[in-house]
Amino acid sequence: MTGSAPTPPNDLAVLLDIAARGIPFALLARDSATIELLTGDIVDVDLLADIPLEDERGRPQEVLALVPFRQVRERGFECHDDGAPLRCLIVRDRALFDRAAALEQLPSAAIPLADAGFDIADDDYAAIVRRVIADEIGHGEGANFVIRRDFTANVAADAATAALTWFRALLEHERGAYWTFAIVTPGHVAVGASPEAHVSARDGIVTMNPISGTFRHPAGGATTETLTEFLQSTKETEELFMVVDEELKMMSAVCSDGGRITGPHLKEMSRLTHTEYVLRGRSRLDPRAILRETMFAPTVTGSPMQNACTVISRHELTPRGYYSGVAALFTPRTDAVLAGESTHDLDAPILIRTAYLVDGRLRVPVGATLVRHSDPFGEVSETHGKAAGVLGAIGAIPRDHPVEPALPSGPIDGDAPAPQPRTLADDPDIAALLASRNARLAAFWLNPQDSIVAGPFQGRTAVVVDAEDRFTTMLSHQLRHLGLDVRIVPWNEVTDAQIDDAELIVSGPGPGDPRDPGTARMRRMREVVARRHASGRPLLAVCLSHQILADSLGIELAPLDAPHQGLQKTVDLFGMPASIGFYNTFTARVPAGVSAVGVAEVAADPTTGDVYAMRGPGFASVQGHLESILSRDGMTTLERLVTAAFSPVDA
Repeated sequence: MTGSAPTPPNDLAVLLDIAARGIPFALLARDSATIELLTGDIVDVDLLADIPLEDERGRPQEVLALVPFRQVRERGFECHDDGAPLRCLIVRDRALFDRAAALEQLPSAAIPLADAGFDIADDDYAAIVRRVIADEIGHGEGANFVIRRDFTANVAADAATAALTWFRALLEHERGAYWTFAIVTPGHVAVGASPEAHVSARDGIVTMNPISGTFRHPAGGATTETLTEFLQSTKETEELFMVVDEELKMMSAVCSDGGRITGPHLKEMSRLTHTEYVLRGRSRLDPRAILRETMFAPTVTGSPMQNACTVISRHELTPRGYYSGVAALFTPRTDAVLAGESTHDLDAPILIRTAYLVDGRLRVPVGATLVRHSDPFGEVSETHGKAAGVLGAIGAIPRDHPVEPALPSGPIDGDAPAPQPRTLADDPDIAALLASRNARLAAFWLNPQDSIVAGPFQGRTAVVVDAEDRFTTMLSHQLRHLGLDVRIVPWNEVTDAQIDDAELIVSGPGPGDPRDPGTARMRRMREVVARRHASGRPLLAVCLSHQILADSLGIELAPLDAPHQGLQKTVDLFGMPASIGFYNTFTARVPAGVSAVGVAEVAADPTTGDVYAMRGPGFASVQGHLESILSRDGMTTLERLVTAAFSPVDA
């Protein structure tokens, strides 16, 4: 077996021989017609930067890497460290096989399971959901979190045989997967049908594909009516918007043009339908660096990312292994590489809907996205629905026969191509309902951003202080479009000299209770805001920093009755209505009708007194996230507030 076969062969004897001899291999089904077989050498490395994209002679080589969740440590994030290796298959040989032939020849006999069941009972998982909503979202720790549970069983069968059997079952019983795969390496098997591409990079174009919202098909199959009810759900809609915001943070960090969103679309699978957007931008970064900066998808962790990892460590008592990591295929580019561009393309699906087999122990992890509207037993049901495809394939639950999409009605021309099944997305009412979602979103992120024109603050500079919420990457991208030269500095690295000397300080958002200075981060953010405000030099304070500034002015801080995580509101900001996205659990609050506190002009809710923005000589602040896709008027409002911040103290 050398190189790629010119046409897909039908004889899988070579694959079965490889499996029988214990040679590491990977099977990838990335299209509807073929299966790729990759074989080679196994190398475990410590860091993403160590993935060997060149051989000993410096020549580009293809690598398939299994990236465990513990790699978040590279970014300083917290996790239960199980030592799962960053495992690399250095591809020496590859072949293509016909997918239909594979279904006929791969083993199909059921693999017996023993002692099968979820490690966390339904009632106990529902109790975890309640705690996360009350203790984490309810205390400002973030907008959403993904908490997993594991289906486990004992397996006595040969690992390679089990992998081939389950791979065949997923090919037969699951549709709509981004990758269906089996990766067999010494002591470890991973077999799955991932619906979601985390990140890809091809010819300098980076793509991310946030998928969220889970519609479990009812008995008899999905209908326009049942799907419409799902698409009109506030919880499901906000859940998708929140993960798009979180992935735009990542895109803004790795792409010079910040990223543009298209969609929404439906991701239709055999038993589930999801909603999704596609994000694209241009980057010259090494694909390993792109992967590092996007660890890991908010759809399987939560947001903001760093604190989500901390919350996961509090509520998941065992390590994740490879769950929510990625399988990353680095393929050498065959075209002439332009100066400064990467030698490799990247294709990296998220490791979800995957079964792992180690030392005869099967594990199928699955999680639900918990938001402020979550119903505990609804989230329990979601974990069952997400696991059903894999559990059916491995024989843990009965293998159902999902309803196939109907073919178009009417006469068929004998010379015309075979008709394709009609999908739910083909329904004009469904298409219109999906498209209507974008009317709520910021045009800034829907439109191309290939170049930055001269903005109103051209030639001026800003330092953005990051308080562990990478909304600062999106905010910085918008500030650059306003003409500012922007540098982001983490809260624990910003110096007093930078606070004093920067032309504009933008003190950013972050998780936590602004009233509690018990953490080093909260203490330093208080120092940043106080020092800059006292200097009288231009300051813009956002969300958490807005609350800290309000507190320093003697304005009350209080928890909201219900968290505003991913909430869109139209508010009056100094006489002008603005549609803005909010991600806050706490608020600054003045008595109803108050419009000024000392030198600060206050824009507040006329009934509750919740403070949405402030401005005064040399400063401005805002509670909402003007950079969010939910902020239709974000750019206009940002320009107004930066102008206010630049107003002289003696004006």
